Amino acid sequence: MCMFSGPPSIIERVNGTQIFARSMPEGRQILVYGMNVAAKEPVAMILPIPVLPGAPDDAVRFIDLQGYPKFLHDLDAAFPPEEIPAGRGGGLRLQLAPESRPLLRVHEVGDFVASFVPSTADFERLDPRFRLSDAIWDALPQYGDYGFAVFQLHDLGSRGGLLGKLTRRIQTKTIHPMAFEFPRRDPQAVFFPTIHVHDGQVHAKALFDHHLYVQPGPDERLDLRSPLEWRPNDTPLSHHLDGERTAGIVDLEANAFTMSKIGTLDNADTVVKLQ
Repeated sequence: MCMFSGPPSIIERVNGTQIFARSMPEGRQILVYGMNVAAKEPVAMILPIPVLPGAPDDAVRFIDLQGYPKFLHDLDAAFPPEEIPAGRGGGLRLQLAPESRPLLRVHEVGDFVASFVPSTADFERLDPRFRLSDAIWDALPQYGDYGFAVFQLHDLGSRGGLLGKLTRRIQTKTIHPMAFEFPRRDPQAVFFPTIHVHDGQVHAKALFDHHLYVQPGPDERLDLRSPLEWRPNDTPLSHHLDGERTAGIVDLEANAFTMSKIGTLDNADTVVKLQ
């Protein structure tokens, strides 16, 4: 789920979303999230994650990929090309709330400042700029017992040169991958946060521009009954990825799969079952 802080007018564009998920031992999952975004000023993005209920403050391990900004680009090169139409993602704009309890821990992760919020009730322990109103949570009851990874996105708001200044068009920035590992509640599934909401309202359909990648564990395979059309890599991942810069988030000797969610689709997260 793509949620942004600030008023509704602060985000101009979000597209080119790429998400990599890997099933890890002991019921954990790695998630890597990348996108293009144009915003009038720095914002924060919040991703819901189905952590184990009662997860402690240190349940999420953030991974610094600042040294490998092309990770998702290189990963995509291992798959056969696909002809797809262009699209646009979306975002939910957060509302402000007064501060109360002590703030959650903040992590320096490359270009980001990141925090893990164990539950919706713990948002009051986060910087007050990045909290959700009760009205938003009432519209999203499925996240009542989820945790949340929060990333503050810096270096946004530039007009992008003379043309951008003349047209007053905000420059679109490619965000280097946001990566973390968390304890998933269902060890037989991997989770992609793909639902998005515009202007604080949840719609049944949404406009997607998402490219998903999944890597099962060594003794796992994708559930062939899945309605999603996953395509395997046609060249080894090791031929495209720099193993020394991946921080161990991908198995270079194992297969991975990809699929695209493009166009107006059911507005929901994506769950991939494993066997």
